[in-house]
Amino acid sequence: MTDESDDVLARVDNGIGRLTLNRPKAINSLNYPMVTAMTAALTAWADDPGIAAVVLDGAGERGLCAGGDVVAIYHSAKADGADARRFWYDEYLLNAQIGAYPKPYVSLMDGIVMGGGVGVGAHANTRVVTDTTKMAMPEVGIGFIPDVGGTYLLSRSPGRLGLHAALTGAPFSGADAIALGFADHYVPHASLEAFTAATVADGVDAALAAHAIEPPPSALAGHRDWIDECYAHDTVAQIVAALAGHASPDANAAAELIGTRSPIALSVTLESVRRAGDLATLEEVLVQEFRVSCASLRTHDLVEGIRAQLVDKDRNPQWSPATLADVTAADIDAYFVPAEPDITF
Repeated sequence: MTDESDDVLARVDNGIGRLTLNRPKAINSLNYPMVTAMTAALTAWADDPGIAAVVLDGAGERGLCAGGDVVAIYHSAKADGADARRFWYDEYLLNAQIGAYPKPYVSLMDGIVMGGGVGVGAHANTRVVTDTTKMAMPEVGIGFIPDVGGTYLLSRSPGRLGLHAALTGAPFSGADAIALGFADHYVPHASLEAFTAATVADGVDAALAAHAIEPPPSALAGHRDWIDECYAHDTVAQIVAALAGHASPDANAAAELIGTRSPIALSVTLESVRRAGDLATLEEVLVQEFRVSCASLRTHDLVEGIRAQLVDKDRNPQWSPATLADVTAADIDAYFVPAEPDITF
């Protein structure tokens, strides 16, 4: 059985549902048809007794998925925002569907896995990373806030590692992803093809037993001392000051990186991760993230950030408010008002 659209390949191989994100030139960035195709396949397979498990991978050599199609978000935000809201609504429903999937759902998070790629990969019940994994929630760099259930995972990472990943937007390795709670198993990139073949031939457990290995030490977890200390402060400005004043050059570099990000996005991200930590379920967090994402459409920084990074590519965003000191509590609170309509599960 094969059911192929241009951008998602869905087929069944020996009782294993295979989903391949198929936009390799765009590092498999998610567009709306991909979200609907994944949803349809997963819905059909969930109740099909002939399907034992699902495996998700990405076409090409560069990675599983570089994120959502943010240039489409840019154009929607410049119009009335309706297309962006529709995309997020159905994307977040898909994230929740993956998080509650009733069968083994194996995500092969190889290469670049960022933003929306984390959403379709890191809520799986069987999450595989490799020595080439380059994962990130880089939204603050485009004036946006981590979404796709990312704040659910970030808020539950050990210590304050999640805040570091969220506020810097910096990529982390496969070993780091396991340490942060974004992944479960480590399979060398060179073994992925054999791992997938073993999954099809012998099942998920046998494939993991044959090919998963102990991950190397997490470099990020090795920095827990200064990360936990510096990110304990109440505001982003206090966090940046602590990082800049720390003896560790890595802490100083984090301060410099955060200094390039959108001040309002940083402030809302800090609040969003903290609030997510108080919410019980992935679905509750996705409701909050949908409100925050919809609110971002009404702001200057989302359009400006995407323009600077991906449209004009001058890498020189003019943020507004321009500094952390200019961000008010009311500015932050405005991101958390109910959306119209709210997302429902």
